[in-house]
Amino acid sequence: MATASCLQSEDQFLCPICLDLFIDPVTTPCGHNFCKNCITKHWYISDKCQCPMCNKMFDKKPEMRINTFISEMVAQFRQSAQQKARNSRRSEQQVFKPGEVPCDVCTETKLKALKSCLVCLTSYCETHLEPHLTASSLKRHQLIDPVENLEDRMCLKHDKPLELFCKTDQTCVCMLCTVSDHKMHDVVPLKEEYEGKKAELGKTEAEIWQMIEEKQQRIRRVQRNVNYSEKHAEKEIELGVKVFTTLMQYFNRNMSSLINTIEEKQKTIQKKAEDFIKELEQEISELKKRSSEVEQVTHSEDHLHLLQRFMSLKVAPPTKDWTEVSIPPSSYEGTVVRAVVQLEETLSKAMKKLLEDDLKAFQRYAVDVTLDPDTAHPKLILSDDGKQVSHGDVKKNLPDNPERFSHSICVVGKQSFSSGRFYFEVQVKEKTRWTLGVVRESINRKENIPLSPEEGYWTISLRNGNEYSALIVPPVSLSLKSRPQKVGVFVSYSEGLVSFYDVEAPALIYSFTGCSFTEKLFLYFGPCPNDGGKNSAPLIISTVMSGSGAVRRGSVHRGSVRRGSLRRGSVRRGSVRIGAQSVGTHSVGAHSVGAQP
Repeated sequence: MATASCLQSEDQFLCPICLDLFIDPVTTPCGHNFCKNCITKHWYISDKCQCPMCNKMFDKKPEMRINTFISEMVAQFRQSAQQKARNSRRSEQQVFKPGEVPCDVCTETKLKALKSCLVCLTSYCETHLEPHLTASSLKRHQLIDPVENLEDRMCLKHDKPLELFCKTDQTCVCMLCTVSDHKMHDVVPLKEEYEGKKAELGKTEAEIWQMIEEKQQRIRRVQRNVNYSEKHAEKEIELGVKVFTTLMQYFNRNMSSLINTIEEKQKTIQKKAEDFIKELEQEISELKKRSSEVEQVTHSEDHLHLLQRFMSLKVAPPTKDWTEVSIPPSSYEGTVVRAVVQLEETLSKAMKKLLEDDLKAFQRYAVDVTLDPDTAHPKLILSDDGKQVSHGDVKKNLPDNPERFSHSICVVGKQSFSSGRFYFEVQVKEKTRWTLGVVRESINRKENIPLSPEEGYWTISLRNGNEYSALIVPPVSLSLKSRPQKVGVFVSYSEGLVSFYDVEAPALIYSFTGCSFTEKLFLYFGPCPNDGGKNSAPLIISTVMSGSGAVRRGSVHRGSVRRGSLRRGSVRRGSVRIGAQSVGTHSVGAHSVGAQP
């Protein structure tokens, strides 16, 4: 019968009224089967007593008894269906794989454990875990995600579960440990310490991810800078090739012109000389002819013939007076020099145009800076707006704070810079002595030390009205064509570049290249002593102007530069011409000139 029941379909054991498996099936006199409770309720509600299937009427309500045969069939079918469902669920469970925790109860095919019990010290698959989810006595057991080596969670000394944590010794203990080795220690339930440590790990994880994000952002910035640098390098190479190609073409044309000029001059002299020689040779030929006739008559014995020819032969043939005629050797001295001087003048004009474009590009990095009175030497006088500084004869009584210069007569700016590019201009008009540049934060402000890059100073100076120097050890004397009235200072932190320009000329004064900046940089101003009024004019921080007016100021703060404040604007390019020949456009974004005396 069991075998037959397995072959039956579920539809054969469904009640026509509730459409579910029969519960206490009964059979009507007409032969149809229903759940006892279903048919009883149906007849109770209905006014007529009839079969719901065939509508056969009954005179009175039949006495309904449970059909034991159908009841047994339904029970067997239900049991078979449950077994199939269990087998189906079991087949759906994952089989244990290397690296996973196996079920300790499975005997044949080891299935993957779903949970581990810390009380039973056993790992269970889904099927064998069921008692722990249903039996009230097992529900109190502590289940965790499956782990191997559950015996490691037992106290080696007392063979009890490690369910407490000793904060004093920072170790897991069992209940018996608290009354022996860890008596009077700060002991808490394992779960309580777990929650605390989990929260700490959560913070640690958040910090780690923040560090990861910061480093990823730095990588992205580096990549952006590399991409920008690559594009800029390509443009600069293209520009350089174009400029130098045009210069070489210009040099070649001038060289050809010089050679042609000399050759044409030589050809003119050569032709003139050839004409003179030809004319002289004709006269020589005439003279030789007359000489031959004279000789012939002279040797003649005919007296009459000699006398008749004497008068005609005595007179010399007509010739040109060559006394004042000469062709001196041509002098070419100075021809090449004049050509080189002309070339130098042309190149100077081209360089001036390039430097003008440089300054226009640098002015896009102009920053608004002011002087820091807390750093000023006591003899210095600062304007109220922090834009001017001059030397005074009276030493003020000021606090000797760590930032103040005690020996050097100087002051630094309030704002600091630790990245990007920046530019500023200082008026030095009517001064006979001054020092300008940038310094690092950790310079010695209390002693008199030589100003040099090794000590953290990247500066230039004027002494005695016309002696300009780059302050390194030893100082480099600078030869300038004109006396600067306004000095522009451009700094590229990442490129390690500090350049000084004569703004009005325009001309490059000096460049520090290959600098290694690792600290914040501050602007440095040294007005020097006033020399009895000869050097009383102040150093003035000028408003940087561009072609469209005052340059927009970068937003900077004391002690730091806000990221993005020195905005990298687009560089305006200018066309440089040599004579009538354009040598292309020029950008100064990556242009730097090496240190030269």
